[in-house]
Amino acid sequence: MQTPYYLVDKARLLPNLEKIAHLRETSGAKALLALKCFATWGVFDLMREYMDGTTSSSLYEVKLGAEEFGGETHAYSVAWADHEIDEVVRVSDKVIFNTAAQLRRFESQSAGLTRGLRVNPGVSTSDFDLADPARPFSRLGEHAPEDIEPVADMISGFMFHNNCENGDFERFDAMLGHIEDRFGALIRRMDWISLGGGIHFTGEGYPLDRLAERLKRFGGENEVQVYLEPGEAAITNSTTLEVTVLDTLHNGKNLAIVDSSVEAHMLDLLIYRESAKMHPDAGPEEWMICGKSCLAGDIFGEFRFPGPISAGDRLSIQDAAGYTMVKKNWFNGVKMPAIAIRETDGTERLVRDFGYDDFKAALG
Repeated sequence: MQTPYYLVDKARLLPNLEKIAHLRETSGAKALLALKCFATWGVFDLMREYMDGTTSSSLYEVKLGAEEFGGETHAYSVAWADHEIDEVVRVSDKVIFNTAAQLRRFESQSAGLTRGLRVNPGVSTSDFDLADPARPFSRLGEHAPEDIEPVADMISGFMFHNNCENGDFERFDAMLGHIEDRFGALIRRMDWISLGGGIHFTGEGYPLDRLAERLKRFGGENEVQVYLEPGEAAITNSTTLEVTVLDTLHNGKNLAIVDSSVEAHMLDLLIYRESAKMHPDAGPEEWMICGKSCLAGDIFGEFRFPGPISAGDRLSIQDAAGYTMVKKNWFNGVKMPAIAIRETDGTERLVRDFGYDDFKAALG
């Protein structure tokens, strides 16, 4: 296949899904795929066997989850528009409002649906202000129990989303305790509670059984159905971005330019000032891998290789699924990566390619 393309490997996806299935079985919690992180529906046939449904951030994600994943479809948005709400209600099982004002505004349209409210506990695990839902003046959810109390009888559940790449069980446990202390009286009036995503429980060495026990205890003591919304946890290490070296040069360092772009194809690396992951990343040769856009800082990172790199060499950028394929763009008109799937038997198939017509259609 012609690079660049994302390669989703079902055999590498499967271990994450098996951990999700184990957690569901031992804790009683349900798991919904967070489409804001990963929405490549060509592998939903496998994922739906291990998960209960999807959760969204927009009308289009709600529709995709309902059409292609099935199971439970939870509809959340920071703000629903008047022209969206009727379709949201039609295709979802639960609609979750960000504020009490939105809940009241759409009370009549959503009357026949299970409804919930996002609650902001005021604490999070985010190390980046940009991604911190508990940052000062946050618009994400209702903060005060006294503001929730007047609308509590209109809903049957809450969504808390305050973990971000949190691989520390003790920290998760402490924050859940904070939530119980502050909102416990309201929680016990509900039928279900979503604890959101960002819990990196499929990571190496994570105490999965301790998490299961804590979730089971939380659900039992409060008599609620617990939901989790894994995004990265579901797809971590499952996907690569396959690229080809187009040119090399030396300007104080060995530089290699590839047929992809960080700005266009792995935007989170720029946003959070992170390096891509490369395999292999060992050897005597050190090279800076650069994107082909005109952005000066379009750099995947610096890596080590067994030998020199030359034009035509193929490179494999690792862990390239989460918040990448959903954010890819047409900056500089750089060809958008195709999407390929490797089945569990090792066969590979191209499921989507992008060309000039797609570029043109997106802009006019």
